[in-house]
Amino acid sequence: MTTPAEPARQTVWSRPARGQRGPAPTHSRDEIVTAAIALADADGIGAVSMRAVATALDTGAGSLYRYLSSRDDLLDLMADRVAEELRPYPESDGDWLAAMLRIARGQLDLHRKHPWLVEVLPRPTAFGPQSLAWFDHCLGVLRPVPAGTAAKFEAIAMMIGVVSLFARSEAAGPPPGFDGIDMTAFPNLIAAMTAPPGPAEPRDLFEVTITSVLRGLLTEPA
Repeated sequence: MTTPAEPARQTVWSRPARGQRGPAPTHSRDEIVTAAIALADADGIGAVSMRAVATALDTGAGSLYRYLSSRDDLLDLMADRVAEELRPYPESDGDWLAAMLRIARGQLDLHRKHPWLVEVLPRPTAFGPQSLAWFDHCLGVLRPVPAGTAAKFEAIAMMIGVVSLFARSEAAGPPPGFDGIDMTAFPNLIAAMTAPPGPAEPRDLFEVTITSVLRGLLTEPA
């Protein structure tokens, strides 16, 4: 929360694409973002610094500050750029829940393509035009749902959180085992792990979670 003595951060979208002073630009903001995304895709978001991006563009780090005021600006631009890859958006075709599930799957695929997104999106982010267009489309899909605006915003936010959770879990891989731990102190865990398996039914946990969250937040209880 900001105070009068601490003005809100000016977003990258409210500033010109480059400073008005200095020599003619040798690179565009678009080229800078493209280089940064390539670095993040290859080596993770930790590899993205103003210096590293400048090196990839064969220029000095100081020159990038004619286009961006900080690394936060760069991260905002990167997140919004890859959000464009969510197009074309799934349409509802009369079934809003199925459409939202397809939208969520598209998000998960985007995370798989750009694993660094799980580190970028939780930070305070200045939403750009592509991100806002995606959010606007979600609200359009939910227009027939007789829930309040606040509930719809909450449902979309929760969907984003579930997608991020699944993406993070996939990136982390299977958890380590219990080698070297005396399990006798955990009887409930032992019972669960040694219980006979239930009926083998195919179950899409992602679908179950997304649809359960959206139904729970947007539909009236029976």
